[in-house]
Amino acid sequence: MKKLLERFSKRNKPIESEPRSAVDEPITTPRDSKKPDRFPLISWTLTLVLVTGLLGSTLYYKSTLPPVIVTVPAEAAAEEPAGGEVQVGVPSVGAEGSGFSSIFRALQLKTRIPERPRYETVIYRVSRGDAMLRITESYGVKTESILYVNPQLEDNPHNLKPGMELTIPPVDGLYYEWKEGDTFESVADKFDAEADEIINFPGNDIDLTNPTLKPGTLVMIPGGSRELRNWAADLQTAARGANTGTGGTNATNSCGGGPVGSGFGWPANSTAISGNGYGPGHLALDIQANEGDPVYAAGTGIVTMAQGGWNYGYGNVVQIDHGNGYVTVYAHLSVINVSLCTPVGQGAVIGAAGNTGNSFGAHLHFEVRLGGTNINPYQIVQ
Repeated sequence: MKKLLERFSKRNKPIESEPRSAVDEPITTPRDSKKPDRFPLISWTLTLVLVTGLLGSTLYYKSTLPPVIVTVPAEAAAEEPAGGEVQVGVPSVGAEGSGFSSIFRALQLKTRIPERPRYETVIYRVSRGDAMLRITESYGVKTESILYVNPQLEDNPHNLKPGMELTIPPVDGLYYEWKEGDTFESVADKFDAEADEIINFPGNDIDLTNPTLKPGTLVMIPGGSRELRNWAADLQTAARGANTGTGGTNATNSCGGGPVGSGFGWPANSTAISGNGYGPGHLALDIQANEGDPVYAAGTGIVTMAQGGWNYGYGNVVQIDHGNGYVTVYAHLSVINVSLCTPVGQGAVIGAAGNTGNSFGAHLHFEVRLGGTNINPYQIVQ
């Protein structure tokens, strides 16, 4: 047992090494120290070089392109104001082709949709307060065109009544029912139109390779016209004297001589047109006037008509012969202040505006005739 203990103690006894010199020891580094990782640095450097190269090549390519020059039309150049100020909407190019060429467009808040042409008729129901002038402006056709295609008006724009249904043609002109033996040339001559316009009007649906029409076909005659009935010729008037422009075949008596006019003034306080202007379908001016407003003689002369009643739609009407070939007519009056063959001076009150006869609201219907023919009042009235 004692021997075993000695042997065990000898085995576990630390071995004492002999001291060594540090000079011969190899150089060592700490275990936690590591070499720097250079891969991220190299990859980022290469990426930066690649991106820089791409940008540089792109800019170089753009700089070698020829400049885009926009030619400004002569009309646009003419609008340049004095002083040479640059206008918005005019393209600009940098010096020697440098810079960016561009066209600036004016900002529009609303989209403008062009009106499409109309080839079919439209049915319009007349409302209270309507006037022919307002209807024609809404549809872009003339008064006579509406009179041509609406026989219920009897060629008189004052025959408008609330609830009446009007046929509004697509363009100025009239409709014609084709008859046996008609040709495009003969129909065009009859209505003072052009044969080609009849054939080429899309609403007529004519085969251009074989332009023919069957009898009974209703055809639009663009630009066509016909004579309108002159309702003024039906008025029974008195004659002032020989060659004065009054009466004619309708004269019933003679008023003899009297003062002669030398100038014309406006017959009402207002100069605004309320319903219908002067034109082939309306040989007068409808002047704005309220019920009872005074109506003045446009010039010096003799009263050759002062008559109440319907009078072919004129209502209460006064006519003055001015002795120099001119005659003036004042219709739809509410009151007549003069009598037949009465001499009047320019500016005299001859009545009051009203709504009598075939009238659609109070106003003054004013006509001027020269040698028995109606003329535009604006030509002589000052």
